[in-house]
Amino acid sequence: MKTVVFDLDGTLADTSGDLIAAANASFERLGHGPLLDPVADAGTAFHGARAMLRLGLERVDALDEATVDAAYPDLLAWYGENIDVFTKMYPGAVEAVETLLSAGYRVTVCTNKPEGLAETLLRKLGVRDLFGALVGADTLPVRKPDPAPYRAAVERAGGAVETSYLLGDTVTDRKTALAAGVPCALVTFGPDGHDVAKLDPEALLHGYEDLALLTERLIGPA
Repeated sequence: MKTVVFDLDGTLADTSGDLIAAANASFERLGHGPLLDPVADAGTAFHGARAMLRLGLERVDALDEATVDAAYPDLLAWYGENIDVFTKMYPGAVEAVETLLSAGYRVTVCTNKPEGLAETLLRKLGVRDLFGALVGADTLPVRKPDPAPYRAAVERAGGAVETSYLLGDTVTDRKTALAAGVPCALVTFGPDGHDVAKLDPEALLHGYEDLALLTERLIGPA
């Protein structure tokens, strides 16, 4: 079965607001004020909790890995309790996924968000049942850009890797697709905008209304 593999943060949903809020809550508990801006630092949010902690602590000359390690579980716990305050699916994403399913494609999620948090978020957004499988950062011993999570996401959804592609938004997704030997499409509506074109993906997605045609072009009709 032909399969579309979706990244989550920055691809299916704009999660940056809640991620930045979780990081700022951690900084306040460390005795700092809010160190990250929800707009200017949105791109860092999509590189993970540790990246946000490092950026903020660096700004107050308090960066050390022990502090990052200690704050990391606290950030995740706070985020898990406030995971869908600002988060929204990108416009047209739900309809585009439903169109792929109706056409006969398999759809699945491969994310570097911890699996439990990804499951919680997709359920709160009301879309978990659309996806045949979900592989998170801790589902396997390795995470993206290692190709193993990608392959698992495809196979658990009943698809075949050789007739699949990855839709993402960052260099991690580009590297994952290269490692798995599959095409990659990157969205231009995330924080990096059209700069993702520099990563030389096989396709760019400017809006979810174009997903069906892009999918057929990359892997053929279902």
